[in-house]
Amino acid sequence: PFSAFRSPSDLESRLVSLECHFTWDLDVGRSDLLCLRDALEDIGSEEGYCWLGHIYNLQGFIHHQLGLVEQARAFFCRAAEAFRQLRNTVSDEGPWLVVNYGNMAWLHHQTGERAQTREYLLKVEALTAEYPSPSLDDPHPEICAEKAWTLMKLGRNEKLLAAELFQRAIRMQPDVVEWQTSRVLALVKAFMHRKETLDADILEKVKIAKEHDPENLYLAALYLEAQAQKGARIHNEAQKLARRVLRKPVSSYSGMKPFLRLYRTYVSMDEALDLAEEALERHPDARYIKRCAAICYKRKVFSQSNDHLERSAIERAIGLHKETIALYPHSSLKMQISLANIYAKSERRAEAEELFEELLRSDLDAGEEQMVCSFYAKYLQHSEKESNKCITYYMRAAVVPHQSFYREDSIRRLEKIGEEKRQTTKSDIEDFLVHLSL
Repeated sequence: PFSAFRSPSDLESRLVSLECHFTWDLDVGRSDLLCLRDALEDIGSEEGYCWLGHIYNLQGFIHHQLGLVEQARAFFCRAAEAFRQLRNTVSDEGPWLVVNYGNMAWLHHQTGERAQTREYLLKVEALTAEYPSPSLDDPHPEICAEKAWTLMKLGRNEKLLAAELFQRAIRMQPDVVEWQTSRVLALVKAFMHRKETLDADILEKVKIAKEHDPENLYLAALYLEAQAQKGARIHNEAQKLARRVLRKPVSSYSGMKPFLRLYRTYVSMDEALDLAEEALERHPDARYIKRCAAICYKRKVFSQSNDHLERSAIERAIGLHKETIALYPHSSLKMQISLANIYAKSERRAEAEELFEELLRSDLDAGEEQMVCSFYAKYLQHSEKESNKCITYYMRAAVVPHQSFYREDSIRRLEKIGEEKRQTTKSDIEDFLVHLSL
């Protein structure tokens, strides 16, 4: 039993064996942590109600990784309280607290509070003894589901693993609707990551999940979008869904983002903008709605030919982007790149150039540097027609030792330019690519 701590290494090995955020190999860089922190805030407490404990647990871990220990402690305490209120059971304790207590044990361990570390290890032991997992091979379904929900917030491969973990939780405890919905959402998002249309099997899963969880408008929007991709007429359904989405509290779980994407792609760009403006009128201070509206206006600007640009749409796009960037000071790099590209599209090249140069001077991690260099190179190539200068920035993106879409894309573009260029430039690019692959 945990009551007999024989040595510091014994304590360490017990910490490592816990199921919690600190042992799940969540390898997230600083910029992604900041984006994730904002994304979790945008879920809000009303729409994300059934996930509040999970949200606060992950926020606690994020703040710890960012070096904000006291904020981490506060979030872990809020998580425990949220689980107790949500479960509304006779007992204050339950298997849903295992991850939280594990997080607390790690937090105390890393701040040198040995007595509290032991106390939380004992609490975990007591809970796992009282609530054993129905499966010999898997942790308790509550733990599987929390780990799955956490992985859903990360990359594409993690989303596929999340779907599998939700499936394991559902096999042990089949009556939790939120787990079934989330499993399907994880599968859909993994497909969307690859820019693939949903196959018939996943579409059927979405349909069944939608019937079991009719209040989940995020799911409803994704289902309509998938039907529209297959050629179905969805205008009437989309209009009905519009009214429901607009009445929802502001949240990234409300369905607003996939719904506006559905509208601008399959119904009408101008109607999508009208809906975004209506949402802004209802919630003028909601940063998440501003972000959704900014994306809509960006799409409008880039869908128009240079001869037919609407000045009012450009000004609105620029204004919304500036407001949104100010509201997301730590996670708006993509928004800033979009703003630079809107400047370029609308012939405001000095402002585009200035913003790109400013971004290149800022404190970027490897992935961010690749992204900015890649977009700047495209801007130089297509807007400025500076073919030699663009090569420099594609090379700068490619030479950063970090695997990403932007690195691969930069290498592909260099190869293409090399095929089209005169001999000296062609051999320079070939030499660079040969050295890169060594």
